[in-house]
Amino acid sequence: MTEHSHDETAIRKRLDARPGRGVLRDLVYGGIDGSVTTFAIVAGVAGAGLSPFVIVALGLANVLADGFSMAAGNYSGTKAERDNATRLRAVEARHIDRNPDGERREVREILRRKGLEGDVLEQATQALTADRDVWIDLMMEGEYGIAGVDPAPMRAALATFGAFLAAGMVPLLPFLLGMGEAAFTWSVGLTLCVFFGIGAAKSVWSLTPWWRSGAETLAIGGTAAALAYVVGTFFHG
Repeated sequence: MTEHSHDETAIRKRLDARPGRGVLRDLVYGGIDGSVTTFAIVAGVAGAGLSPFVIVALGLANVLADGFSMAAGNYSGTKAERDNATRLRAVEARHIDRNPDGERREVREILRRKGLEGDVLEQATQALTADRDVWIDLMMEGEYGIAGVDPAPMRAALATFGAFLAAGMVPLLPFLLGMGEAAFTWSVGLTLCVFFGIGAAKSVWSLTPWWRSGAETLAIGGTAAALAYVVGTFFHG
């Protein structure tokens, strides 16, 4: 939503919700990678002239194994990001205990760079450093550029795996449905639609027009698929 209420109750409710970064990045990441890597296998095996059974076997193995690998990697990376934020909070808490005057000077400088000066700057510094948690939150953002909302590793992993699985199965559908010689043509068409669809959907959260975002993702995915197919043709026969 781009518009929302600005009455006091709505503002407090919205700020208290603290939604964090969400799962948009994880969904787009998993969806694009799932469709690209699975179709790359389909295109490569088809280019080599192997049977539909081999295409399905390798494709399913990729969807499950690579999807799980990506989810596990995203989980570990997100958890490391959260652990680092926890470590830095402990560092700032220790600095406040050992050198509160120095930390207040840092707060004063952060606020000065935000445009405060004079008595207002001094009053704001005193008010913000009166609450330990608020003080640490300000230092996390002002000194390290880390938001106050912790990322959710499991949510990120599940979003990545779900998007990978959903998008990655699309190139295999024509082969699973036994569409014969037309299966590869259908696989190409459906996969290109997925590429474009992911890009177009992504534009909802950006300033890029839907058709341009869709075309960009289509170009990236299509290039990867074309490369895989060309490599596969080298082994044909």
